[in-house]
Amino acid sequence: MASTVEESAHAQQMDGVYAFQRHIYDLTRKYYLLGRDGLIARLSPAPGQHVLEIGCGTARNLVLAARAWPGARFYGIDISSEMLKSARSKLAGERLAAQVRLARADAAAFEPGQLFRRAEFDRIFFSYTLSMIPDWQGALRMATSVLAEGGEIHIVDFGMQERLPRWFARLLGDWLARFQVIRRESLLDFCEELARSQGFGCECRRLYGDYARQVVLRRP
Repeated sequence: MASTVEESAHAQQMDGVYAFQRHIYDLTRKYYLLGRDGLIARLSPAPGQHVLEIGCGTARNLVLAARAWPGARFYGIDISSEMLKSARSKLAGERLAAQVRLARADAAAFEPGQLFRRAEFDRIFFSYTLSMIPDWQGALRMATSVLAEGGEIHIVDFGMQERLPRWFARLLGDWLARFQVIRRESLLDFCEELARSQGFGCECRRLYGDYARQVVLRRP
């Protein structure tokens, strides 16, 4: 787990990146964060179930999920106070503040009981956030520890663009680096190993010529 010093440094870094970016984030990202809406559609929580987004950003995904599944309860954490300002504003504007709860927390080390008075969640999802979380493996382990029986973890994030032109992969990598985004080459291997160690089911897919990668982890 991340130390307090590491967490504070990462929080300051993310606040610096998003102090302005949060105002244009949803508009600019919709063209290249592919697969997010498909992830939301696959969540399919039952009425009364609880759904957590780790790295909720502006709450764009939580708003869409809450609209799609009005009988579920939603929660979001993010390490950036700046992003949470936009998230809270968006939820208030959509009149979803009662259905969606937010908190500032480190993805790799948080206490859901203290934040939300809940120990477990039926669905947990990461939408293009593991590529921005320094201890992304720790964040995934953390998610498995708070996943309820029969629950699912859904992930979509950047792939390595292995089936796309090399120049495209290189340009995309350079662009993402400007925003402290690091493509996780070992994401699929790590998820499969984590699933085996926890006795979870694991489904992995490469989307759009490995532009993005999709994972679903299922706890029996």
